[in-house]
Amino acid sequence: MHMSQELSLKGRDVLALEDFSAEEIRLILNTAREMKNIVGRDIKKVPALRGKAIVTLFYEPSTRTRTSFELAGKYLGADVVNITASASSIVKGESLRDTLYTIEAMGVDAIVMRHKAEGSAAYAADAVSPVIVNAGDGAHAHPSQGLLNLYTIEENKGRLAGLKVAILGDVLHSRVARSDIQGMRKMGMDVHIAGPRPLLPRFLDEEEGITIHDRIEDAVEGADVVEVLRIQLERMKGGLFPSTREYARIYGLNDERLALANKDALVLHPGPMNKGWEISESVAYGVQSRIQEEVKNGVAIRMALFTLILMGGKA
Repeated sequence: MHMSQELSLKGRDVLALEDFSAEEIRLILNTAREMKNIVGRDIKKVPALRGKAIVTLFYEPSTRTRTSFELAGKYLGADVVNITASASSIVKGESLRDTLYTIEAMGVDAIVMRHKAEGSAAYAADAVSPVIVNAGDGAHAHPSQGLLNLYTIEENKGRLAGLKVAILGDVLHSRVARSDIQGMRKMGMDVHIAGPRPLLPRFLDEEEGITIHDRIEDAVEGADVVEVLRIQLERMKGGLFPSTREYARIYGLNDERLALANKDALVLHPGPMNKGWEISESVAYGVQSRIQEEVKNGVAIRMALFTLILMGGKA
């Protein structure tokens, strides 16, 4: 497929999906399809980003996302260096700005950043010249996860527009949910949300294309996609829901609730899963689950992002 010349993401920071048009999201998804072919090869190396340097800067723990970005850069021939907050000068009290300046001074082309403060990625984009890719800023945004979910859905369903998606659980603390909702609505999907009331952000009530349900069953009924969010115990102050057992009983996705969705509905989860709480073991490993596929597609999406923001075109 030939892309129009005028659509280029070269030099673009990837901070949140609300900054991207439907056409730009389409360009990323189409590019990821080509990248997935590379991930499936025996020899996973193309020289598209040879000579480019990427730093991953993580102030919060992550296995999936960081490894995914690292491999994406390496498969494209870039040099990738990882900096973890707990093992660097950051522990000595170095400020975020100083750390960014230090990395910039070394001549890197892109910084992939995860930080607990909302808005930290936008701050970094203003402070330094390398392209910034937001790998999660607090509960605000996680754009590459939103994109890999769109990719996974389209690959399985052949389309995005008109599909009904149910997003279940702790939407309030979930940066994944925010990015998903932004991307899904731009691509014409019908978004339904359910979970404990204290964990649903009020502002969503007024948004077009979003329906909020009190009962999980109502959101799941007739859905083409069911996305379960992780109970984020580390972000909670307690008291937002009775107990994990009670949560599983009222809000957990199990076989019985999944049966209310369309027969070929996909099950997604950003990981890591609290099995037996927000999702039952049988659903997590069942035939409708695409949770492992999401991980594979994450590498392809991140390869697409690096290619488009550092080179502008296709690999």
